[in-house]
Amino acid sequence: MRNKYFISILSTLFLLFLSGCTNQKDTALATISINTDSKYVSTFKDLNLGIAQDFHFKLNNADKSWVDLWVESYKDGQWESNSLMALSYGQSPNKVEEGNIGFGIINTDDESFAFLYGPSVKANPIKIDKIQAAGSISGWDYAIGDETVKLKLNETYLLGVYRESNRNSIRTYDLQNENEVKKMINDDHLVYLLKLKIHNK
Repeated sequence: MRNKYFISILSTLFLLFLSGCTNQKDTALATISINTDSKYVSTFKDLNLGIAQDFHFKLNNADKSWVDLWVESYKDGQWESNSLMALSYGQSPNKVEEGNIGFGIINTDDESFAFLYGPSVKANPIKIDKIQAAGSISGWDYAIGDETVKLKLNETYLLGVYRESNRNSIRTYDLQNENEVKKMINDDHLVYLLKLKIHNK
């Protein structure tokens, strides 16, 4: 009888623990994860269109929040005065918004175009300098790990990087380390940084 009572208590505590974990997970402001198997990435690879980074993004309290998504451009260590491209959206009629966000570059024989998108929003493609310049080496890196990342209000997150080097090699950097990112910007000829921020407008 005592064993049954003990097992019952353990079962109840276990269920309460699981419930607490679930509630804690559900209360995150937003989450983001790398989506390497998305149809966007697959289409670009299959058709040899260029390069793309895609993320799965979920925003709780979407009816009260705003999302800024933008790409910063640096050439030879110098920040270009305006963002390469940007999106801002928010105060959805839905409490929860979920979908894809990402950044990509379309290459043709003579020209390159950048594009940016979020759930139900997109920026028109814009013409950029030809990617990849003759004699350069390029790299396309995700700045977050393989695990789902919980996002906080009013914090800026680096999601991904495209870069080109005029040297005959390209080194790796810790993209979660601000000093390493600054070093990368100074070391490489061209750097695009994909960033995201959530705020209450």
